This record gives sequence, structure tokens and C-alpha cells, in this order.
Amino acid sequence: MTAERRPLRILAVASGKGGVGKSTLSANLAIALHRLGFKVGLVDADIYGPSQARLMGSEDQKPVARDKKLSPVSGVMGIPMLSMAHLVEPGKALAWRGPMVSGALGQLIDADWGDTEWLVVDLPPGTGDIQLSMVQKHKPAGAVIVSTPQDLALIDATRAVSLFAQAGVPMVGLVENMSGYACPHCGEISDPFGQGGAEAAAQDLAMPFLGRIPLAIDIRRRSDAGDPPAAGEGPHADAFRAIAQKVADWAKAN
Repeated sequence: MTAERRPLRILAVASGKGGVGKSTLSANLAIALHRLGFKVGLVDADIYGPSQARLMGSEDQKPVARDKKLSPVSGVMGIPMLSMAHLVEPGKALAWRGPMVSGALGQLIDADWGDTEWLVVDLPPGTGDIQLSMVQKHKPAGAVIVSTPQDLALIDATRAVSLFAQAGVPMVGLVENMSGYACPHCGEISDPFGQGGAEAAAQDLAMPFLGRIPLAIDIRRRSDAGDPPAAGEGPHADAFRAIAQKVADWAKAN
């Protein structure tokens, strides 16, 4: 007798504004969850500005369609994934209106994910068409919000929280990215974006604080090279793993 396949559950990773490192967090979170034993896939839902193909070292791969469904390509550590970057020419601008974007998102999410149980969906910044399609048509099981510590980013992060709350999507928690910079020469820690703002915001919003990721050149270099830190060892891998463990604990409880 074959075991019954568990339904695919969506974990949305969102932010209220761009430039907060949400895509980097999404890729590393997917890898860290995979290393914790989760059957996880990754969707790059930023239709206009996809970056996961670069982050996950899969730019040279093209998905094929079977029975009108896309088959994911293989990213770092064999994680199945899909991005518009796998489907369009590099650097090509997509001048699509809302309905076309929503249709593209549906094709990515409704692909043939096999035995994948959790789908990490890297949403574009803001609260527009893609986010509305996600909450209305694909109903995430939970949402992770990413912000940097400064006030402007936290104001926008609060808007993202409000969108998911209105749609009844549970909040997994808030991540503070670019939190502290260690000088590679002297080791002194500085806080160019402030400190602790996201943790304070999480407390104000009555939602869990999942942890901090530092502003580090190694994270940027490895991400650009398609070798995210969470796939290896060291303090940065540990930071992503600690966040993934909290997400995993939430997933097991829900």
C-alpha cells in the first residue's frame, strides 16, 4: 500500500519594501529547512525581478512541462525550485499586467512538486497583485516577514503583516536582516541600520521574533556565487539554521 501524500503547504516570505534581503533569506531558509529533514521546494514569485536562479545556482536550467504542469529544476542540495528566470531570456524585461502576473504565479505554484511538503515562496516587496493572488488563491499556511532594523523598513514591514492578518494567514514570525556589521579587519561590531528594531516591532505586533542575520560580505559573496551560506558551516550558516529551527518548530505544531 502506498503512503498517502501530504498536501503541499505554502510558507510565504514577504517584506513591505525592497532591498531588505528577503530573497537571500528565502534561499537560505529553504536550504536550512532541507538540512533539518523537511521536503521543501522554493518558488521565486518575484515575476518582474527574479533572483533565486542566481542564488540557488540553477541559471542554466530550463523546466519542462508534463501534462500541462511544469517540472521544477534542481537548485543547491537538489532542492526543487522554479523562477521566471528559468523561463525567460536573461535580462529581459516583462511588461505584464496584473492578470498575466497572477497566471504566471499560478503556473509556478501549481507545478509538479512530487513529494515536496513545504513550498517556500519568495514574494516580491509590497502589497500588490502578486501578494493578493497569493493570499486569495493559494492561501499560505504561514508567513515570515523580513525587515532591516531601521524605522522606514519596519513601517513597511508592518503593512505586510497587516495584509496577511486581514487574509487570516498565520504569522510565523519576523526576521531582522542586516543586523550588525563585523569589521573584517578589527572585528568591531557596528550597526549601520540600527539595532533591535525588528525585535521591538515583533513585540509590538504580538508576533514571534525569529532571529537576526548579520550584514556580512561572506553572505553577499556566496549568494552571488550560487552557494548560499546555509549550505555550509560556520557562524552565518548557524544564524540561518537557528531561524529555520524556529520555523520548523512552528510547522510541526501547525
